[in-house]
Amino acid sequence: MTADPASLTSLTDLEQDARQLDHLLAAMPSPTIRTSAQRATATAAMDVLRARRSQIMAAHAEAIYDRLTDGRTRYLRIDELLAAAAAGYPGLVPLETQMAAESTREQADKEGYEIDQAIFLRGILRSPVAAPHLLDAMLRPTARALGLLPGFARSGIAEMESVRVERRDGVAHLTLCRDDCLNAEDERQVDDLETAVDLALLDPSVRVGLLRGGPMSHPRYAGRRVFCAGINLKKLSSGDIPLVDFLLRRELGYIHKLLRGVLVGNSWHSPYLDKPWVGAVDAFAIGGGAQLLLVLDHVLAASDAYLSLPAASEGIVPGVANLRLTRFTGPRLARQMILGGRAIKAGEPEARLLVDEVVAPEEMDAAIARAVDRLGGEAVPTNRRMLNHAEESPAEFARYLAEFALQQALRVHDADVIGNARAFARRRA
Repeated sequence: MTADPASLTSLTDLEQDARQLDHLLAAMPSPTIRTSAQRATATAAMDVLRARRSQIMAAHAEAIYDRLTDGRTRYLRIDELLAAAAAGYPGLVPLETQMAAESTREQADKEGYEIDQAIFLRGILRSPVAAPHLLDAMLRPTARALGLLPGFARSGIAEMESVRVERRDGVAHLTLCRDDCLNAEDERQVDDLETAVDLALLDPSVRVGLLRGGPMSHPRYAGRRVFCAGINLKKLSSGDIPLVDFLLRRELGYIHKLLRGVLVGNSWHSPYLDKPWVGAVDAFAIGGGAQLLLVLDHVLAASDAYLSLPAASEGIVPGVANLRLTRFTGPRLARQMILGGRAIKAGEPEARLLVDEVVAPEEMDAAIARAVDRLGGEAVPTNRRMLNHAEESPAEFARYLAEFALQQALRVHDADVIGNARAFARRRA
């Protein structure tokens, strides 16, 4: 093991330098009303400190992680890990008080402390020793799900603000029910979906999971089912789409659990409990909705639906789609969708690269019933596990997430993304 970095020269002055930066920023007006000279001064000072933090993490990530997790005997989720790092290594990541203050500001008025959190997490996720342990920490069932599990096991129903879970004949029906905003994703939905996925995976009477959007109250789609409209840009503009509890938690949490399962023990057989998943797309799967389909085992789409990844127009990175999409579509169509914003209608031939079945809207229920029945066989979980292992190893996923953490943090604090989100919020006001 590398020597304890607390004793290394590279960390000796970090806390003092971080405090000096804090004093510099505190003496300035808020970011939106700073002069160009003030912005340049702040950026230069931040760049110096961030370069040092990057160097420290590149050299000492494993030793830092081992100390924070007591030699990898404790499983800390990313928010807990960052809190431990802020207390254990002053100056290495922003303080919890700084992040709390930052969370009250609109996106345009944030200092961008999430970038510093991303530098830390990139270092951890790049480590072949620390990364697997952190991935497992994020695959463990949440405390909320464990608390709800006994009631769900008895009743077969769990009601949450953005997701409803109902067990029927061995199938866990997860219905996205943010009817007012077309199931647009926010922090609430990420938390609810991770809880719902945990419940479905932990309940021994569930064989197959189903994800589908519920009927909407939104005026344009009133009474119609909608799958997902992607990230809630209005919430992004208001500063309510956090890096840790949304952008990273959704990838390392419920989406990764759909692919890999939940970590439930240390059995020689398998420490993970996973099950097959069906997705049903009504109306559209935009952005994060389309990303979600890439980890499901069977996808149906209504013939009037479409899929899109409008990353270029939003200005952000479309989750892990950059890693997964080419396996389905090949590189050319992936670039058309991600770089060019091409939407794929269910009736187009290319749609069959992304969905397994295209059916008339009135036939969706019957097609779903057939799909979940096909995935209920005894050998299906083992074979889907082996397929997922062959297609995307945990090491490959961790390497991607390491870079994604930083690049997404940089994007959501860039002026063009802030401008795009603000324009969307004004149109919806």
